[in-house]
Amino acid sequence: MANLSIKPLADRVLVEVAPAEEKTASGIIIPDTAKEKPQRGKVVAVGTGKKDEPLTVKVGDTVLYGKYAGTEITVDGKEFLIMRESDIFAIL
Repeated sequence: MANLSIKPLADRVLVEVAPAEEKTASGIIIPDTAKEKPQRGKVVAVGTGKKDEPLTVKVGDTVLYGKYAGTEITVDGKEFLIMRESDIFAIL
């Protein structure tokens, strides 16, 4: 991700979206129309934080976030979400 020229501001975080599941645990292939939007991803860039609130996530963390969190952007064919740190539920 060294080529990525996006730098989030303040308490925002740039997350690379994990790929959607292709099949169930029992081996059934999931069609494109039935795939759910993933709720996990990898942090690729972080902002500087707010004045009295430093960020707790760092680059490389795998995180869980809300289903409708963030704004979707596509850079060089890869999907990313830019969201506030408060939209992140947990670090895995």
